[in-house]
Amino acid sequence: MYYLQETMGFPVYNQTEVNYYPIGEEYYQAMLEELVKAEHYIFFEFFIVSEGKMWTEIQEILIEKAALGLDVRVMYDDIGSFVTIPKDTKKQLVENGIDCRIYNPFHPVLTSSQNNRDHRKVLSIDGKVAFTGGINIADEYINEIERFGHWKDTGIKMKGPAAWRQTLIFLELWQTMDEALLESEMNLLVPNFKVTSQPKEIGYVQPFADSPTDTQNVGEQVFVKMIYKARKSILINTPYLILDENLETALVLAAQSGISVKIILPKIWDKYLVHMTSRSYYKDLINAGVEVYEYTNGFMHAKSIIVDEAVAVIGTINFDYRSLYLHFENAVVLYGVPAIKDMIEDFDQTILESEKIKIEDLSQSLIVTFSKRILRLFAPLM
Repeated sequence: MYYLQETMGFPVYNQTEVNYYPIGEEYYQAMLEELVKAEHYIFFEFFIVSEGKMWTEIQEILIEKAALGLDVRVMYDDIGSFVTIPKDTKKQLVENGIDCRIYNPFHPVLTSSQNNRDHRKVLSIDGKVAFTGGINIADEYINEIERFGHWKDTGIKMKGPAAWRQTLIFLELWQTMDEALLESEMNLLVPNFKVTSQPKEIGYVQPFADSPTDTQNVGEQVFVKMIYKARKSILINTPYLILDENLETALVLAAQSGISVKIILPKIWDKYLVHMTSRSYYKDLINAGVEVYEYTNGFMHAKSIIVDEAVAVIGTINFDYRSLYLHFENAVVLYGVPAIKDMIEDFDQTILESEKIKIEDLSQSLIVTFSKRILRLFAPLM
């Protein structure tokens, strides 16, 4: 937290309530409930926006609020939403009074900048309430449709000053595609918070962001620091496990030092080569003492890490190269927050719905071993 505040400029807040949602359906209902309460503005940023029940209902509220004079801004990634919504979506939103930006539009030209996607998930309402987590705006995330079995995803709602920081994270990227806000315009967005004498039990909340355009790999630095500081336990949810040397060494050393390290990944994959590359790390991790599980009911898409039952990070960052090096990401550090207990209970329940992977479950054939080594060479591209 010191690193994020003093080096990267992301303050710590102690006046923010946090609610944890262990499944997309609950998260979505909470989003709808807060959206209809919006009084001044709604800032909406997601990697994927897809046609369906989820987007239709949200879009109706956004249009209604814009008609009432609220400042409604929508930003989505072009590659993430390239084939999931009509090409004239932006035009339709603008015609309904919504300011819309499509991040990093796709161009059929070979350029490394096309790798830098906006993988963030941010919903800010009046700067007082904010949501983030792994959930995009598509019906599989709320199990309205089935793509890879039951979709397991998680998220949080922040209510208080930390929600304003999440708003600033949105505005930072928004302004790269538009003129910078004037100080007078920014002042109109700042909410008024009533500072109260909150009990210490409410804990500390620290939203942060990661960008491929700076010199710091913020997400990876946070993960590595948390793993090395662990004394008892490390609990990880991630859909992908494509590790560089720093993270793999940290996890192996933690397990070899007697720390309980548990990782839950999906049993049903969405990308075969990525899944097989993730599995190429299993043997070394299991041999070191890491417990690896695969969620058997469907696809594990949640992204979180909990250390020593006291500190957690939840957000959009996967344990893979793209999230750690190429994408714009966001997450939240929670320290001493009551919601961490809910995260632990959910993790324990998810393990009961998962299969523990043993060494004997992994194929030892020369062909499979060779194939996994080849996949490791291409890991940075996964």
